[in-house]
Amino acid sequence: MSQPTSPPARERPDGRGPRALRPLKIQRGALPAAEGSALVTMGRTRVLCTATVEDRVPGWLRGKGGGWVTAEYGMLPRATTERTPRSAQAGGRAHEIQRLVGRSLRAVTDLRAFGERTVILDCDVLEADAGTRTAAINGAFVALHDAFLVLSNAGRLIRPPLRDTVAAVSVGRVAGVACLDLSYAEDSRAEVDMNVVMTGAGRFVEVQGTGEGATFDADELRGMLALARHGIRRVTAYQRRLLAGSGLLPG
Repeated sequence: MSQPTSPPARERPDGRGPRALRPLKIQRGALPAAEGSALVTMGRTRVLCTATVEDRVPGWLRGKGGGWVTAEYGMLPRATTERTPRSAQAGGRAHEIQRLVGRSLRAVTDLRAFGERTVILDCDVLEADAGTRTAAINGAFVALHDAFLVLSNAGRLIRPPLRDTVAAVSVGRVAGVACLDLSYAEDSRAEVDMNVVMTGAGRFVEVQGTGEGATFDADELRGMLALARHGIRRVTAYQRRLLAGSGLLPG
């Protein structure tokens, strides 16, 4: 017998219902020296995303007329309750997350629209209360958009570079209940933990799902994906309101 995928109406530790996101805020231009920047806040998780445009591409792309979008990810030593030495952050988890951010942004970018240039997204976690990778994607998209706006204003775009928006949320099963956008208090005891990345058109970019303390069946998976889609639509609507009027977002 599968667990119910429609969560009962009950409050979570922070008072939210199961289908509610944490308070979301994205501040554009948080670091004026960068071509694009955004400080994203999801609950108590805060990530500073900056976009740097370089007039070069990796060697394997030279002379091919296309650009590249990539990302780097890291956490400040006191982003968590105990200090994490910088030297300890050079391992696999950071590489996994920065590759996820890069893949997510490239999924909605026309890499031949801005010439042989590289856009580097630096995602630095200021405060971690779970969901850092999803917050990084949500903020990095805004920073990438604003870097393209700088290129557009300088007449350096060949054509509009963004095919769609991209956003991400976490979802999980906590005490038998499917919940959206987990905080650390929930994530640390979740039976199932997922990160979902989707385009504004509703197409999946990536789904990462793990049975941390229990397995899950196809019905539960469908229920959690539907919950993630609900959350991503809200994030996407926020991004679109924030970036309205730039002329760079597809209709």
